[in-house]
Amino acid sequence: MNYETILCEIEDGIGTITLNRPKVLNAINDELLKEMSEALDIFAENQNVKVVILTGGDKVFAAGADIVFMSEASSLEAESFVRLCHETIDKITNLDKPVIAAIAGLALGGGCELTLSCDIRIAAEGTNIGLPEINLGLYPGGGGTQRLTRLVGTGWAKQLLMTGKPIDAKSALNIGLVTKVVPAQELMKEAKGLALELARKSTIAMRLMKSCIDYGENVDLPSGCLFEQKVWALLLSTDDAHEGMKAFLEKRKPDFRGR
Repeated sequence: MNYETILCEIEDGIGTITLNRPKVLNAINDELLKEMSEALDIFAENQNVKVVILTGGDKVFAAGADIVFMSEASSLEAESFVRLCHETIDKITNLDKPVIAAIAGLALGGGCELTLSCDIRIAAEGTNIGLPEINLGLYPGGGGTQRLTRLVGTGWAKQLLMTGKPIDAKSALNIGLVTKVVPAQELMKEAKGLALELARKSTIAMRLMKSCIDYGENVDLPSGCLFEQKVWALLLSTDDAHEGMKAFLEKRKPDFRGR
């Protein structure tokens, strides 16, 4: 998988996408989004990929969208770009495998929006995360006003969106924007360690559980519980569920096959 704006690799059941525009702090443009979308499709179809890590490396995640492009874009070009943003970010959200964001340096604007679409977010010490679009006379157009609110609540979302001020990793941890903060030099080790742990779980149980969580976020509680009930009954008929329970009773590690 050779790309111009990202790096991709598959190792030990982990697919890693690294944003790779270092000269512009991994600024997000249409080429990067298209290449990321293609890589996500490949990971989705590859049964050997159990978990995905999205990162910008150890210096910067992404400093936002490409402002030079945006400042010169017509309304039609801007609409096409933001549609591509949503399509790519939705692919991350809807991927039927866990996606871990490993965040270092800056995750601003569109960079922050990319992390919001991931299932788990780990930040390096020294990271700054925020949505500063209001300072440009704009607001986030890649789902930021929606996903941030669902993640941290209306109060904190409005604070971050209306002031445009980024917060540090510790503050992001305190409000639930990230789930863990680690020393910068340990970021990828931590992300890969978690990915390996998740890769050992039943892929079918992981996939169905993620669908329940995501479905329930957008419906009322009784509807979410009913969906959970039906999907759980389906899961109980799988080989993985039988293997997991049998292994528990036999006091051994399960051998999950994803079926």
